[in-house]
Amino acid sequence: MQLVIGNKNYSSWSMRPWVLMKQAGIPFEELMLRFDAFTPESAFKRRLAGLTPAGRVPVLIDDDGFAVWDTLAIAEYLAERFPDKRLWPADAKARARARSVCAEMHSGFGALRSHFPMNIEAKLPDVGARVMAEHAEVRADLERLVAMWSALLREHGGPLLFGEFGIADAFYAPVAMRLATYAPPLPPEITAYIARVQALPGVAAWVKEALAEQDFLAFEEPYRTQR
Repeated sequence: MQLVIGNKNYSSWSMRPWVLMKQAGIPFEELMLRFDAFTPESAFKRRLAGLTPAGRVPVLIDDDGFAVWDTLAIAEYLAERFPDKRLWPADAKARARARSVCAEMHSGFGALRSHFPMNIEAKLPDVGARVMAEHAEVRADLERLVAMWSALLREHGGPLLFGEFGIADAFYAPVAMRLATYAPPLPPEITAYIARVQALPGVAAWVKEALAEQDFLAFEEPYRTQR
């Protein structure tokens, strides 16, 4: 299979299926389409046009050329294609809850994602403090996130959200990286969970390659003018 992604330093959507497949041991070939712009005439959009009508990364292309786009659809496709990997929890109610929190990540947390764009290479605690002070909606998103993670860790006993690694942890790995970048105040159990996510081999591999990119894209960097 082939997974089409964007820049590792910036593309939170790409990170989810890449980490999921890498951590679960599902073999794939990576095709990176580096961001240059998101306008229709950009090289990124033109290269992507032949792969998906949605015009966005990530895209999973199966061995027979069948394309799946959208991170949740990719996750579901992989779970069905590789049932032995147990990407969703075995228990029906836990599985439903895992799907619920993935869908919530998919459609929610807009303020946190907008004001804390993923930038793995950067360390911006001053920006994080300012955003937290100025934007009540970011504080609300973070409060919900902390409550969710805390409840799941308590219920399932850790070390990850549903015990063992699964789709939910892959979906929230980019959020963990955002929180590491902007360093808002967090309870100790949440800081510890973030550290465990960062230590996962799949996440560590993504981060290592993100740090090696050395790209600076001004449209992805609202808080800096250079690296």
